Amino acid sequence: MNPSSETHGVRLQVYLARCGMGSRRNCDVLAASGRVAINGARVTRAGERVKPGDVVTVDGRKVGVASRQVYIALHKPPGYLCAASDPEHRPLAQDLFSSAIRERLFHVGRLDFLSSGLILFTNDGEFARLVSHPGSRIEKEYLVETAREIDESFLRQYARGMRVGDVTYRCESYAQRGPKSALITLTEGKNRELRNVFASRNIRLKRVHRLRIGPVSLQGIAAGHFRRLTEREVRWFLEHAAQAAPQRRARRPARSAGSPHPLRPDGAPRSQRPVPPVPPVPPVPPARTHGGGRRPGPGAPRRGRGGDRGGGPGRGPRRPPARPRGPAR
Repeated sequence: MNPSSETHGVRLQVYLARCGMGSRRNCDVLAASGRVAINGARVTRAGERVKPGDVVTVDGRKVGVASRQVYIALHKPPGYLCAASDPEHRPLAQDLFSSAIRERLFHVGRLDFLSSGLILFTNDGEFARLVSHPGSRIEKEYLVETAREIDESFLRQYARGMRVGDVTYRCESYAQRGPKSALITLTEGKNRELRNVFASRNIRLKRVHRLRIGPVSLQGIAAGHFRRLTEREVRWFLEHAAQAAPQRRARRPARSAGSPHPLRPDGAPRSQRPVPPVPPVPPVPPARTHGGGRRPGPGAPRRGRGGDRGGGPGRGPRRPPARPRGPAR
């Protein structure tokens, strides 16, 4: 730890991530769930810090910073759940390597129960955060097989961007392998994205198989087996995420301290800005109905503006037609 960490400690979620309890985002949820205690005192609010010598427990079990960082690539078969536990007692993906690796690892990103293919596991919370962050734009390639033919116009729309419900989905690229199969590359990968997108066009997916994450592929890894990542592969993920970070910041224009917000010319804080007066609401004229709100039938007299043609409250009685003039004298 640096001198500042020794004096003030580190944030609890950072400490938990270093202990291999998950990414920082997952550790935020874990810290807020009431399952964590520091020196026997249960954590009940965010912002707690861990100092040297503190004892941290999760569900009554003591946790500590991992002595070494582990990164593995697993070929997950379908029917395995990516989770630390399951109340339904379904098979867990971590059971495929737990007998060979003593460290506590967690999955990076997601691969649902019915899907198969490549998924990464690690005890490095910062690595997991960078790899799973959508702004890192790390490619993930999938093979999808469907029950009926895939129209290429649908894939073109998916590449341009399509909205399903309240979510917009867009694939990075695609390539059709056959009438009922395609390779699809994603860089963000929202929850159950492929299944939601294909279901919106009534296309049932028979198989979702992840082939690649960045430079790591399934080549040489049999189903149910794993291999450790090389130092070069780990370094590629970290460098790629570092290169993507300036691009994420460039999307938002920088603003110096004290400069007015572009949408607030006066620069005043929200609480001090004057509230504009509310304009008066004009009175609503009474609604006009025909026969209790129903449209008049084909034989009903037609109405003009302000009443029927024979007279009404709006225009008054209609003048009789002028008499024909006699012959000019």
